[in-house]
Amino acid sequence: SDSNNVQFNVVGNGSYEYAINGGEFQDDPVFMDVPPGLNTVIVNDKNGCGTTEPLEFLVVGYPKFFTPNTDGLHDFWNVLGIETLTDPVVHIFDRYGKLLKQLDATTIGWDGTFNGRPMPSSDYWFKANMADGRVFKGHFSLKR
Repeated sequence: SDSNNVQFNVVGNGSYEYAINGGEFQDDPVFMDVPPGLNTVIVNDKNGCGTTEPLEFLVVGYPKFFTPNTDGLHDFWNVLGIETLTDPVVHIFDRYGKLLKQLDATTIGWDGTFNGRPMPSSDYWFKANMADGRVFKGHFSLKR
């Protein structure tokens, strides 16, 4: 899977430092390999003008492929960190737009079947709807 890199942009003049998820402060506003799900950032003005309360931000991560062959590796596809979200709904579609599966925070993921039959190796699309109105879209591959 791809790494999740995040960059924070602050409006205003100042010298800032940043810390995510309770970690150490750093001058660089870029963070590499941020985990999927809800995260927090604290921004501190190094000139003593104040520190923010923890601000939540969301990283949507997902596998670019899965191989549902019951070998115990990559057998299910799901949005990574979905269990940290509030009332998410993920819809999975084939390339023609046919709805194949709906996932929520309690679902283990999609096993690559529709009506009990295995779907072919192909690209599939998803749309993740968050409770706050945000929508994320992407695609992934099923490999057999």
